[in-house]
Amino acid sequence: MSRFESWQALKKGLKTMSDQTGSTITKPFLALAEPQLFVSDIEKSCDFYVQKLGFEVGFTYGEPPFYGQVSRDGARLNLRHVDRPIFDAELRAREDLLSATVIVEAVKSLFLEYQERGVAFHQALRTEPWGARTFIVADPDGNLICFAAENA
Repeated sequence: MSRFESWQALKKGLKTMSDQTGSTITKPFLALAEPQLFVSDIEKSCDFYVQKLGFEVGFTYGEPPFYGQVSRDGARLNLRHVDRPIFDAELRAREDLLSATVIVEAVKSLFLEYQERGVAFHQALRTEPWGARTFIVADPDGNLICFAAENA
Protein backbone atom coordinates (compact mmCIF):
# COMPACT_ATOMS: atom_id res chain seq x y z
CA MET A 1 0.00 0.00 0.00
CA SER A 2 1.54 3.32 -0.98
CA ARG A 3 1.10 6.39 1.18
CA PHE A 4 1.82 10.00 0.46
CA GLU A 5 3.82 11.92 3.05
CA SER A 6 1.68 15.03 2.72
CA TRP A 7 -1.02 16.70 0.67
CA GLN A 8 1.73 18.58 -1.18
CA ALA A 9 3.43 15.28 -2.10
CA LEU A 10 0.13 13.97 -3.49
CA LYS A 11 -0.37 17.15 -5.57
CA LYS A 12 3.25 17.02 -6.81
CA GLY A 13 2.76 13.41 -7.90
CA LEU A 14 -0.36 14.35 -9.85
CA LYS A 15 1.43 17.30 -11.49
CA THR A 16 4.37 15.08 -12.46
CA MET A 17 1.98 12.57 -14.05
CA SER A 18 0.14 15.27 -16.01
CA ASP A 19 3.41 16.93 -17.11
CA GLN A 20 4.58 13.58 -18.53
CA THR A 21 1.46 13.07 -20.65
CA GLY A 22 1.95 16.22 -22.75
CA SER A 23 -1.68 16.13 -23.84
CA THR A 24 -2.54 17.47 -27.31
CA ILE A 25 -6.25 16.66 -27.15
CA THR A 26 -8.38 19.64 -28.16
CA LYS A 27 -11.87 18.14 -27.95
CA PRO A 28 -13.08 17.23 -24.45
CA PHE A 29 -13.33 13.50 -23.85
CA LEU A 30 -14.72 12.10 -20.61
CA ALA A 31 -12.43 9.14 -20.06
CA LEU A 32 -13.16 7.93 -16.55
CA ALA A 33 -15.31 8.56 -13.50
CA GLU A 34 -14.08 7.78 -10.00
CA PRO A 35 -16.95 7.59 -7.52
CA GLN A 36 -16.31 8.66 -3.94
CA LEU A 37 -17.70 6.32 -1.31
CA PHE A 38 -18.29 7.58 2.22
CA VAL A 39 -16.92 5.13 4.82
CA SER A 40 -16.50 5.04 8.59
CA ASP A 41 -13.06 3.37 8.59
CA ILE A 42 -10.62 3.62 5.65
CA GLU A 43 -8.48 0.65 6.70
CA LYS A 44 -11.50 -1.61 7.32
CA SER A 45 -12.95 -0.60 3.94
CA CYS A 46 -9.63 -1.22 2.17
CA ASP A 47 -9.48 -4.69 3.76
CA PHE A 48 -12.99 -5.48 2.50
CA TYR A 49 -12.29 -4.35 -1.06
CA VAL A 50 -8.96 -6.24 -1.15
CA GLN A 51 -9.94 -9.48 0.61
CA LYS A 52 -13.52 -9.85 -0.60
CA LEU A 53 -13.63 -8.07 -3.96
CA GLY A 54 -10.05 -8.56 -5.22
CA PHE A 55 -9.15 -4.86 -5.46
CA GLU A 56 -5.72 -3.40 -4.67
CA VAL A 57 -5.06 -0.37 -2.49
CA GLY A 58 -3.74 2.47 -4.65
CA PHE A 59 -3.08 4.79 -1.72
CA THR A 60 -4.29 5.98 1.62
CA TYR A 61 -3.78 9.49 2.92
CA GLY A 62 -3.61 10.89 6.43
CA GLU A 63 -2.73 9.51 9.84
CA PRO A 64 -5.09 7.99 10.65
CA PRO A 65 -6.17 7.63 7.02
CA PHE A 66 -9.14 9.75 5.95
CA TYR A 67 -8.91 9.24 2.18
CA GLY A 68 -7.86 6.41 -0.08
CA GLN A 69 -8.37 4.63 -3.36
CA VAL A 70 -8.84 0.99 -4.32
CA SER A 71 -8.72 -0.35 -7.85
CA ARG A 72 -9.13 -3.49 -9.87
CA ASP A 73 -8.27 -3.49 -13.55
CA GLY A 74 -9.78 -0.23 -14.87
CA ALA A 75 -12.19 0.34 -11.97
CA ARG A 76 -11.22 2.84 -9.27
CA LEU A 77 -13.18 3.69 -6.14
CA ASN A 78 -12.23 6.58 -3.87
CA LEU A 79 -12.90 6.18 -0.16
CA ARG A 80 -13.61 9.19 2.07
CA HIS A 81 -13.88 8.93 5.85
CA VAL A 82 -16.99 10.36 7.49
CA ASP A 83 -17.90 10.24 11.18
CA ARG A 84 -21.54 9.32 10.61
CA PRO A 85 -23.59 7.91 7.72
CA ILE A 86 -24.43 10.39 4.98
CA PHE A 87 -27.45 8.43 3.69
CA ASP A 88 -30.42 6.91 5.49
CA ALA A 89 -29.57 3.18 5.59
CA GLU A 90 -33.20 2.03 5.37
CA LEU A 91 -33.92 4.24 2.36
CA ARG A 92 -30.69 3.15 0.64
CA ALA A 93 -31.48 -0.55 1.03
CA ARG A 94 -35.18 -0.21 0.15
CA GLU A 95 -34.61 1.90 -2.97
CA ASP A 96 -31.31 0.24 -4.04
CA LEU A 97 -29.54 3.64 -4.00
CA LEU A 98 -26.28 2.79 -5.75
CA SER A 99 -23.00 4.40 -4.77
CA ALA A 100 -21.23 3.16 -7.91
CA THR A 101 -21.68 0.99 -10.98
CA VAL A 102 -18.72 -0.96 -12.33
CA ILE A 103 -18.96 -2.20 -15.91
CA VAL A 104 -17.65 -5.76 -16.22
CA GLU A 105 -16.88 -7.88 -19.28
CA ALA A 106 -17.48 -11.29 -17.67
CA VAL A 107 -20.06 -10.50 -15.01
CA LYS A 108 -21.09 -14.12 -14.36
CA SER A 109 -17.46 -15.14 -13.78
CA LEU A 110 -17.02 -12.25 -11.34
CA PHE A 111 -20.25 -13.19 -9.55
CA LEU A 112 -19.01 -16.79 -9.17
CA GLU A 113 -15.60 -15.53 -7.95
CA TYR A 114 -17.32 -13.41 -5.31
CA GLN A 115 -19.54 -16.35 -4.28
CA GLU A 116 -16.39 -18.42 -3.67
CA ARG A 117 -14.93 -15.57 -1.58
CA GLY A 118 -18.05 -15.57 0.61
CA VAL A 119 -19.30 -12.15 -0.46
CA ALA A 120 -22.82 -11.38 0.75
CA PHE A 121 -24.94 -10.07 -2.12
CA HIS A 122 -27.51 -7.29 -1.83
CA GLN A 123 -28.85 -8.56 -5.17
CA ALA A 124 -27.88 -11.82 -6.87
CA LEU A 125 -26.94 -11.97 -10.54
CA ARG A 126 -29.94 -11.27 -12.75
CA THR A 127 -30.91 -9.96 -16.17
CA GLU A 128 -32.50 -6.51 -16.06
CA PRO A 129 -35.50 -5.61 -18.29
CA TRP A 130 -33.16 -3.50 -20.49
CA GLY A 131 -30.87 -6.50 -21.07
CA ALA A 132 -27.98 -5.79 -18.71
CA ARG A 133 -26.75 -8.55 -16.36
CA THR A 134 -26.15 -7.16 -12.88
CA PHE A 135 -25.47 -8.00 -9.27
CA ILE A 136 -25.06 -5.71 -6.26
CA VAL A 137 -22.70 -5.93 -3.29
CA ALA A 138 -22.96 -3.86 -0.09
CA ASP A 139 -19.68 -2.83 1.53
CA PRO A 140 -19.32 -2.67 5.35
CA ASP A 141 -20.79 0.86 5.37
CA GLY A 142 -23.77 -0.07 3.20
CA ASN A 143 -22.45 1.45 -0.03
CA LEU A 144 -24.17 -0.45 -2.84
CA ILE A 145 -21.82 -1.32 -5.69
CA CYS A 146 -23.48 -2.61 -8.85
CA PHE A 147 -21.41 -4.82 -11.16
CA ALA A 148 -22.94 -4.87 -14.63
CA ALA A 149 -22.40 -6.19 -18.13
CA GLU A 150 -24.19 -4.13 -20.73
CA ASN A 151 -26.69 -6.12 -22.80
CA ALA A 152 -25.01 -9.40 -21.88
